Amino acid sequence: MEESRLPPGQYVPRGRPVIHYGRVPSFKPDTWDFRVFGATASGEEHCFTWGDFERLPRESVIADFHCVTKFSLMGNEWAGVSPATIMRLAPPDPGVRHVMIWAEYGYSANLRMSDFTAPGTLFAMELDDKPLTADRGHPLRIVVPHLYAWKSVKWVRGIEYLLEDRRGFWEERGYHNVADPWREQRYSYQEEPGEGPP
Repeated sequence: MEESRLPPGQYVPRGRPVIHYGRVPSFKPDTWDFRVFGATASGEEHCFTWGDFERLPRESVIADFHCVTKFSLMGNEWAGVSPATIMRLAPPDPGVRHVMIWAEYGYSANLRMSDFTAPGTLFAMELDDKPLTADRGHPLRIVVPHLYAWKSVKWVRGIEYLLEDRRGFWEERGYHNVADPWREQRYSYQEEPGEGPP
């Protein structure tokens, strides 16, 4: 591993730790859906069934994964659907600058549009050529490798396009709005002007 790949304050653990908040949801493919709503170009909500989502074209990304609790998992191979594919099918309003990723139990994380569309960001369905396990986010999680991993929400159920930024679950509880591990943006008290909503 190149030392330059490890952000400051991070270490590589033995094995692959799994951290999550709350219980692991059960997956029911017959009732599962993925919704794109908020400031869509048409003003209408878009809905995908599990069958719809499974048929979308897939891409692979090899990327590191940096948890705010200071461990980093290096060289993970994720496969899934790119945000660009979703945006082609459910376009945002031209004024959209942020998204909220929504998951089971009302969990959420906000992202700048530049992070959402960055190379490497992916709605992952597989890890290292195998379907995600339940505790790693099966059937779907977003992976945002260049930010701390709380932005890589597990058990994703939708995207809300936002015209103005709004804090997600952990951001409302004191985590940094941007979450860049290279700048150690862990907590909201570290935010510079313009890095979070008023």
